[in-house]
Amino acid sequence: MPVGEPYIPDKIVVHLGPPDSNAQNVSISFPDYLKNVASSEIYPTWPENALRANIYAQASFALNRVYTEWYRSRGYDFDITNTTQYDQAFVFGRNVFEDISRLVDELFNSYLTRGDTIQPFFSQFCNGTTVTCEGLSQWGTVELANQGYTPYEILQYYYGDDINIVTDAPVRINAESYPGRPLRIGDSENAVVTLQKYLNRVSQNYPAIPKISPVDGVFGESTENAVKTFQRIFNLNPDGIVGQQTWYRLTYLYTAVKGLAELQSEGIRYSDIALQFPEVLQPGDTGEYVQVLQYYLAVIGYFVPSVPVVAVDGTFGQETQNAVYAFQALAGLPQDGIVGQQTWNMIYEAYNGILNTIPENYFGQGPALYPGYILTQGTSGESVAELQRYLNEISRVYPTIPQVTPTGYFGSETKRAVMEFQRLFGLRQTGNVGLLTWNKIASVYEDVRSEISNTEGQFTGQELQEGMRDNA
Repeated sequence: MPVGEPYIPDKIVVHLGPPDSNAQNVSISFPDYLKNVASSEIYPTWPENALRANIYAQASFALNRVYTEWYRSRGYDFDITNTTQYDQAFVFGRNVFEDISRLVDELFNSYLTRGDTIQPFFSQFCNGTTVTCEGLSQWGTVELANQGYTPYEILQYYYGDDINIVTDAPVRINAESYPGRPLRIGDSENAVVTLQKYLNRVSQNYPAIPKISPVDGVFGESTENAVKTFQRIFNLNPDGIVGQQTWYRLTYLYTAVKGLAELQSEGIRYSDIALQFPEVLQPGDTGEYVQVLQYYLAVIGYFVPSVPVVAVDGTFGQETQNAVYAFQALAGLPQDGIVGQQTWNMIYEAYNGILNTIPENYFGQGPALYPGYILTQGTSGESVAELQRYLNEISRVYPTIPQVTPTGYFGSETKRAVMEFQRLFGLRQTGNVGLLTWNKIASVYEDVRSEISNTEGQFTGQELQEGMRDNA
């Protein structure tokens, strides 16, 4: 799972034995996995509050394994085992209890976090009779429920007062964090941001690794030097190229030094995953970062009346400052009209909250909102399918943009179409679709659909012949 806001994987791969055993892997939907685990670990006759507390803990434990890529970063091809020595009980093919199935259907997209961290909490638990541990006692939850404890109070009893329950998390196709191809000098994408942040954090424990500043998503010389040093320390080929072996070795070390798979975790915060940001934006600034800020504010203002909608013109003027003031007041932040890291993170969080709550087809047949992350070669999903549909519609009247096969996978032909679009419309030809490219594609798509503009380079859709008399 790429580092970012956690989500519920549509499938989870379970190894039916200890990690190093030659056992079968099975892929199963996350709700069905959780129903099996709950039916194998706890009893349906227990008080409902005890059942709920246990299901929260079981879901969070499994999601922590997925989020941290606990096994995949160690070279395995599965997400979790069915062995209680390492994980939680799972009996492939077993029947599940009806009451437990009903509760899981309600709770499967909820999980635990600690404090202001966002990753699923490593909710260690044991049965509390034959085996005891520092985490939740399964039989102990029964006693607490009989005393009138709510599920949340039961969880606080075992894990501490700063435990939170995240509800209604989005369900998405699970994808490994490795970007699908080696990263090297000249690359510029979200995966490079992740790489730079991982290296900087690991360097706190291994200070020979030079710090990368700024963390800007551009794989330059400082990033290459940090990669080479990391590779030398951990006996990898020091070529400065981040292939799968280097990526997962770094992921493994990052999880270890952050303690993400431990009861007491350093944690991942929104500031760790926010999009690359130039430290501060203020009145008088211009450029792409200001356009990104304005786009987020404009979308927020569309749904939140107290935040005025701003023009996306790349200039931080009075209109943009007023919108920042309004957002800071709404979010309970100091109202200085300046966008520092905290304000940026809150704006980004609010934008993603809107993405996750608006119903499908809210905008009818119009273009969808920017999905909140860079689309690049190797990306797949509904947002890529939308992008391909927009590009194909645009190519009808801009014939130098090649048609792409609408597979939902961002391959080389999609990258070529994106680069030609960027060339035609004066954007940086990266082949990646960030906010500004998405916004321009959406705007041109709307124009083409509405047939309201014909600009230089645009094909009118029909062959022009002498003697024709119409607008074309």
